[in-house]
Amino acid sequence: METKYLTEKDGDQAAAILRAGGLVGIPTETVYGLGANGLDAQAVAHIFEAKGRPQDNPLILHIPEASWLERYCQNIPAAAWALAEAFWPGPMTMILPRKDLVPDAVTAGLDTVGMRCPAHPVCREIIRLSDVPVAAPSGNTSGRPSPTTARHMLEDMDGRIDAIVDGGPCSVGVESTIIDLTCTPPRLLRPGGITLEQLRSVLGEVAVDPAVTRLLGAGEKPKAPGMKYRHYAPKAPVTVVAGEPARSAAYIAAHAGERDGVICFDEYMSLFTGRAAARPVMDLGPAGDKEEQARHIFDALRSFDHTDVPAIWAQCPDSKGIGLAITNRLNKAAGFHIIEV
Repeated sequence: METKYLTEKDGDQAAAILRAGGLVGIPTETVYGLGANGLDAQAVAHIFEAKGRPQDNPLILHIPEASWLERYCQNIPAAAWALAEAFWPGPMTMILPRKDLVPDAVTAGLDTVGMRCPAHPVCREIIRLSDVPVAAPSGNTSGRPSPTTARHMLEDMDGRIDAIVDGGPCSVGVESTIIDLTCTPPRLLRPGGITLEQLRSVLGEVAVDPAVTRLLGAGEKPKAPGMKYRHYAPKAPVTVVAGEPARSAAYIAAHAGERDGVICFDEYMSLFTGRAAARPVMDLGPAGDKEEQARHIFDALRSFDHTDVPAIWAQCPDSKGIGLAITNRLNKAAGFHIIEV
């Protein structure tokens, strides 16, 4: 299969591919998604084939506006409309009771479905033109770091899908927040661009699912993408070092092997760059700028796949604000191999 490289002006072509049951890489503000017609079970099955994704990992349906919720969901609570008004279009997915027309292939057999209205205007226009909800996980092969540019996605999906639409680099850089509205209190299943603090400002009490801070065990069924499996991982094993930035940087400097890769904050690059020829170093961004760190994290992890580093060591921020999403992605990339200093 030849993968077509499309631009923002090719929305009609991308929509036609989706309507015909094909796969399209679509830009969002979070990461690039691998999109298919979310009402076509066969097209959705091709997503799993292209990614090598486990079949029990549910997908998210993307819609261009909140009014489309009523097409695919039932018993929609008032909390959903309040969240949509506050944060849509934007990096937030809501788990809601699904209608029967949503295929089991999308929901992994669950009676709920994740719904999102992305902020990227090109993405929303493609969905409008296709006139179908777009099922779209991140556009990487399963387990690898998510793509935040069309180039990243092409590395994984060239020859596997029909087309990729280049909408520029992603402005958020980590996947959407997932909030389950089918339980009381609502439950955060995956942290993302909309923070736990922002959710609580609208909903009041919000519980945090244990899967945010650990992997699901055998027999535990995921209600949302990314909850169960080792995720976001480069080829080399990752160790996350958590704690006050100066201490975590010093720990990595003392314990990393000479050929190990390092992901660190701006302020501590000088600890490692003197031996850059032997030890590749990736800049995560300033220690105090978590939004910048979120935009860099997947690019940093992916970059080491082009090297022969035997291991990767990573600093991480605290869990306030979007820091919870960054630490979640790093910890999952590391298989929750975390050292506290």
